[in-house]
Amino acid sequence: MKNIALIGVGYVGLVSGASFADLGNKVTCVDINEERIANLNRGIMPIFEPGLEELTRRNVGAGRLIFTTSYEEALKDADYVFIAVGTPSDVDGQADLRYVRMAAESIADTMDHYLIIVNKSTVPVGTGDWVAEIMRSRRPDVPDFDVVSCPEFLREGSAITDFMNPDRVILGSTNRDAAESVAHLHLPLRTTLMITDLRTAEMVKYASNAFLAAKISFINEIANICEALGADVKEVAYGMGLDNRIGPAFLDAGLGWGGSCFPKDVKALASMAEVESRHPHLLHAVMDINRDQRHAPIRKVEAFLGRDLRGKVIGILGLAFKPNTDDMRDAPSIDIIRNLQRRGAIVRAYDPVAAAKAAEILDDVEMAKSAYELAEGADALILVTEWNEFKNLDLARIHTSMAQPVLIDGRNVYDPGKARDLGFQYTGIGRGYEGRGVPHPLDETETH
Repeated sequence: MKNIALIGVGYVGLVSGASFADLGNKVTCVDINEERIANLNRGIMPIFEPGLEELTRRNVGAGRLIFTTSYEEALKDADYVFIAVGTPSDVDGQADLRYVRMAAESIADTMDHYLIIVNKSTVPVGTGDWVAEIMRSRRPDVPDFDVVSCPEFLREGSAITDFMNPDRVILGSTNRDAAESVAHLHLPLRTTLMITDLRTAEMVKYASNAFLAAKISFINEIANICEALGADVKEVAYGMGLDNRIGPAFLDAGLGWGGSCFPKDVKALASMAEVESRHPHLLHAVMDINRDQRHAPIRKVEAFLGRDLRGKVIGILGLAFKPNTDDMRDAPSIDIIRNLQRRGAIVRAYDPVAAAKAAEILDDVEMAKSAYELAEGADALILVTEWNEFKNLDLARIHTSMAQPVLIDGRNVYDPGKARDLGFQYTGIGRGYEGRGVPHPLDETETH
């Protein structure tokens, strides 16, 4: 059993801390947010993540997981200190490292023995060196330490599974022995362990997220072309995904990406490139396509109801940026709702988990208690988040209760033919044939 101090009990910190504890380590999580720590000690989770509450309670009960506001308590017997604080975008798109700095300074002020400092936060390339400089300048007599980069690759909604069954663990350091020591912590996960230099490890995280964001933006660009040419993007994506050089993951056309990672990481990588006088044209295109995609449901609503949406009741199915989370950070629903409100629409919304958090940032939105309540008297419904419960709705009941049966399927969840047979005015994203599989007419000479 190793002693781990973990700084920051946000999304990454709490999932990582509870998971490391479940692997048999003693983990002391420290955060300066007294209310959050107090709530965690009462068993109140700050975020929704499937399985996290049970995992946390089990390891707190076993004495392996502790929450505190005291750096002294956390670092006293620690072998490793993981930094897992937030790194939001600043006004220029660069990662804001104020919380990383605060953590590094607090570690330097408190530590009294050798420690391995592990950067778990997503940080710009060069931050590991910067952390070391901060600690030495903060306290010239600071005990010996090493810095290791260990970027996280957790997906909200499946974070615990991702931690326990990772595709790989990336580790970088100027001291290979330190990196191998951190690798030892991950041996129970039985996955590929890659050890490289500090800056390369930091870059792997940004390059990975930028590529996945590009893949989503690409299929949305293809979806828009499919609509113009009469092709079905779901079938196109399936055919593309059969090529093992491409694969099917992240080829679901929809309303674009959001959340805490892709938006800020693509921005930060572009900013890093520009600081070095490089020209990240592709990264800017990826962001532009994603931003434009959020206008798609507005255009589709106007195509059915007209450009004057004043007084029209529009229902939003799903608010979180993806299912199985209550995370509203950069959620497409925010832009969609605000655009509808600027056009004078009356907006209702329903989300099975994220309604409370959404209400904190969205004004004048009526939160329904169910999808069926949402549909009553609505002029249109826009499916924004593909929660499982939305896939099995009684669409006939939904149709009957609406004032106008307009259904905008922003995630291509429903079968277009079945929706139309029920009487809906239906449209999806990039479904030129609307899923009916209508073949393109061929000349007679082409059939032989």
